[in-house]
Parts: sequence; structure tokens; C-alpha cells
Amino acid sequence: MADIKAPVFPESVADGTIVEWHVSEGQQVNRDDLLAEIETDKVVLEVVAPDDGVVTKIVKQVDDTVLSDELIAEFEAGASGSTDSNDEPAVNPDQPAAPVQAKQDTDGGEPVQGTDKKAEADHKDQSPAVRKAAKESGVDPKNVEGSGRGGRVTKSDMANPTLKADSSIKSDSGRPVAESTGERTEKRVPMTRLRKRVAERLLSATQETAMLTTFNEVNMKPLMDMRTKYKAQFEKRHGVRLGFMSLFVKAATEALKRFPAVNASLDGDDIVYHGFYDIGVAVSSDRGLVVPVLRDTDRMSMADIEAKIREYGSKAQEGKLGLDEMTGGTFTISNGGVFGSLMSTPILNPPQTAILGMHAINERPMAVDGKVEILPMMYLALSYDHRMIDGKEAVQFLVTLKELVEDPTMLLLDL
Repeated sequence: MADIKAPVFPESVADGTIVEWHVSEGQQVNRDDLLAEIETDKVVLEVVAPDDGVVTKIVKQVDDTVLSDELIAEFEAGASGSTDSNDEPAVNPDQPAAPVQAKQDTDGGEPVQGTDKKAEADHKDQSPAVRKAAKESGVDPKNVEGSGRGGRVTKSDMANPTLKADSSIKSDSGRPVAESTGERTEKRVPMTRLRKRVAERLLSATQETAMLTTFNEVNMKPLMDMRTKYKAQFEKRHGVRLGFMSLFVKAATEALKRFPAVNASLDGDDIVYHGFYDIGVAVSSDRGLVVPVLRDTDRMSMADIEAKIREYGSKAQEGKLGLDEMTGGTFTISNGGVFGSLMSTPILNPPQTAILGMHAINERPMAVDGKVEILPMMYLALSYDHRMIDGKEAVQFLVTLKELVEDPTMLLLDL
């Protein structure tokens, strides 16, 4: 008999919550099969099988709070058991069939055999994750098209439900949640641990820092022309697409070298000046905003940066970012422009003292050498902690970054 324990959490994470079991008691699994998911304040961690065997007992249930390295299940290596998953529950061939009850059809016809039992069977066919999603969303799984074996509804089906053609959305109680009649509806869904933590950190940043934002605008035409000219060759050589973020990361890295206070952090009454450049890139996911970190960006090529950002984006959507990938950043870049934001005030990511906000690229009439030209412009915003960074440094940092982006050859020539 072996123990299945929660992962060892870092010091900054106190505990986690079981959000889903992918197996049931008595189920046979293979080594490295996914057993459970634990949501912490920062990421969702996966617990996998240590060997081939059977999960003999589940100690911690869905929604239970678990501590670092705490026992969550018991496991017997080498044993045999059921091979069905939670989404496709096991059927015991030795168990006698349940008696069939007759229920009078409401249309006055012949009795309908086993109606109550069918509803009960439908409920049992739903995994704990599906039942939890149904409770939170009010969507009846019976009205959702299932993608699992035999048409069973899975957790992913509930996350993005596709309704059956003959169904309206129903709650577990049978009351419509939304109909075309224009009924006033509302839905109450508890916040996830990650969303709670994001809310706490954002509120703390606004209350505990002297946050100020300075703005500037950048002419994106030189960068866009360069991208158009070289993107095909870049992708052919490096296997990744050439985006704008990689150059902004390189430009920010160079600007951070010139203004060390923007790359510093506060630790109590101490200022910590970092001799390295770990830039966090804010990524939106279904679970909330996460900020994976690019390590040593001064040593990374643009291809390395593009590949890593792509990898982080995929992991964020799948909920597979590790804690080590999201801690220790010295500066953050957030790109609200991908969602169409024209201008915003990004909120600091403590203990960092500054964050850069990128925005949408829009063509605007600009004065150039006494003439009006239509140019693709982007607003930039730098939020900073005024306790640490003076206004002069913040403005000069942003102007430097603007100049580097508007003339990318300056980066190559180290000017």
C-alpha cells in the first residue's frame, strides 16, 4: 500500500483545493495517469499515479482543502481493478439489475417503464466534475451535447456547453436559466481560489503602493515594416511566428539596464536591485490572469522569446503552468491591445515596482515634419511605485523604450 500525497507547495502557497478527481475508488490506472487536480492561489497542480495499480481509497474529496504533502488517497501498486473512469463509470456485472418501476405517462398513454430509474442512472453517469459544474452553472447536463464515449457529458463539455437541438438550458431543479422569452435571469458562481487571489493582490497593490502611471505613444510603422519584410524568413528559420511582443521584451530589457530602479523590488524597508532580467508576460486564461516569467531575457534571442511565450500561452489555457514558471519576475508586460484596449492603467504586480501596458494599434493622423500623416500608433502606459521610482526616471524609461521600438536597429547596434 502506498500513499498519494498533494505536491509540496512553495512557502508562498499555504494550501490548495481538490477541484476534480479523474478516477474513482477501485479503479485501475497506469503509471503517470492523471489522478486529481489541486487548485492553489496561483496554479492548478496535477497529481499523477506513481506506478501501475489501483486507487484503493480517496481520502480527500472534491472541494476539500489540502496542505502541502498531505495524504489525499491510498494506492496499491501492481493491483488490478476497474478500468472505467469517472466520466464513464464502472458497471459491476455481478450486481443484480435494479427493479423496474412503472410510471404513468402524463399524456395518459401506456406506463413509461423506469423513468425515475433512468433519471437516477443519468445522474450516476455524470462524473463528480460534471455534477459540480452543473451545480455552479445551473446548466442541466441532460441538455448538453456530450463528447465522451457513448455520448456522455464531460467536464470540458460543461465548460463550453453545446445545447442539444431540442433543449433549452435547464437548471438541476428544472427551472429555465435562460430562455428566448426575455426572462430576467441571474447566475451565482463561487470564485475560484485563483480568482480570489488575483482580486486580493490587485486590491493590495492599489492600497499599499504609491502607484502612478505615465503615458506615451509609439509609431509602430518601422516595426510593422520590419515584421512584414522578415516574418516569412523568420518563421522558416526558427519555426515560430514573429510577433511584436519579442521586440518589446528586448526593448524593455535594454531600458531596464539603463534605469535599474525600474527593475528593482521592495522588501520591507530595503530596495533590492536585481542584476538579472526576468520579465513576466501577463496571459489571460479561463481561470484568470496569470503571469509566467521569461528568465534572463538579456540572454534570449527573439526566437527564444516567441517560442517561450507560445509555450506559456498553451500551458495557461490548459491550466498546466508550474509554480516555478510564475514566480520571481522583476518586471511585467501586459498587452491589453490583443483585446482591443486603446488605453488603460495597468496595476502593479508586487513586489515589482513597475509594469508596462501595451495597447491596440490604430491608425491616427500625426504631425510629421510639418505635415499630417496617417500612422499606426500605439499608446504605452508605465505604472510605477512612486515610493521607489521618481517621475523623471519613469518618463525617461518609457521614452527610451519608445525610441528603441521606433528604431529597432538601435538594439542591434547597442545604441
